[in-house]
Amino acid sequence: MVEWRQSDGLTEYTEAVAFMEARAAEIAAGTADECIWLVEHPPLYTAGTSAKPADLVDPDRFPVHMSQRGGQYTYHGPGQRVAYVMLDVGKRGRDVRRFVQDLEAWVIAALAEFNLTGHIRQGRVGVWIERDDKPLMASGAKAEDKIAAIGIRLRKWVSFHGLSINVEPDLSHFSGIVPCGITEYGVTSLVDLGLPVTMEDVDVALRRSFDLVFGTVPA
Repeated sequence: MVEWRQSDGLTEYTEAVAFMEARAAEIAAGTADECIWLVEHPPLYTAGTSAKPADLVDPDRFPVHMSQRGGQYTYHGPGQRVAYVMLDVGKRGRDVRRFVQDLEAWVIAALAEFNLTGHIRQGRVGVWIERDDKPLMASGAKAEDKIAAIGIRLRKWVSFHGLSINVEPDLSHFSGIVPCGITEYGVTSLVDLGLPVTMEDVDVALRRSFDLVFGTVPA
């Protein structure tokens, strides 16, 4: 069984980390079910294990939290759905690369509920949207913006941290960092793309598409 939790209002980041670490330990010990927790945070930046100090452009803008997840700097804030993923990867194949690919596939399946095509790009973690409404890049390729970030950590083969999807955040808040260390591309959101999507709509899409990608954990 996977327990689904959804918190109203804004959840403090330190509270979220404490819950994830405790729940991951319980899952590893076999005393708790797997868990997906849907939250929003107040504006903040997190630094993953590969974060470069130079990528924190405006360190005084919002609180900065050092995170044990993989990846570089990212932003969380109101209007962004964060899905914390506490799953037993040990029982789901013990394949970290495949697990990350499944997280990407989950986001893509959820976006498809809104007739939006998400893309995975080599060397760029997360989910990307091609922008037909923007000029072509110097290479002649279509412009692309990031709509979802992914960063996880495993402890005793149980995952925590997870992913974030931009529903309707203040996109100017991303300017205080180099998101995920990537300068050539921008960020977007569902509402920025002209889709009248609410947080509740995204939650329904995430729940509906989860089993399509992850199924049930083997006994």
